[in-house]
Amino acid sequence: MIAKVAADVLVLAHLGFILFVICGGFLALRWRWIVWLHLPCAAWGALIEFAGWICPLTPLENRLRIAAGSSGYESGFIDHYVMPLIYPAGLDRGIQIGLGVIVVSVNLVVYGVFLQGRKRG
Repeated sequence: MIAKVAADVLVLAHLGFILFVICGGFLALRWRWIVWLHLPCAAWGALIEFAGWICPLTPLENRLRIAAGSSGYESGFIDHYVMPLIYPAGLDRGIQIGLGVIVVSVNLVVYGVFLQGRKRG
């Protein structure tokens, strides 16, 4: 039971990290200190996609699921709704590169706005 809860919490943390990588720059427009946290996270997220690596959270989650006696994501809210957002069906190298381009593009635009605001302010 503890391993399943830990795996579910890890999936939520993973989703939160992904959302922060993609959208964290918007928080930096409001709170400038976020830049120092967000830029390394965005760089790591883009690097994972461009290099085709597996995020270290994924094997950890799988080990926790196996420890809980599960062989997959067969039930529950997190498994049914959150997992497909993190691990979309048909994820291949082209999609990974596209995701990396999205991460970089969104953040370039947001930080462009951020820098323009600093010049004016």
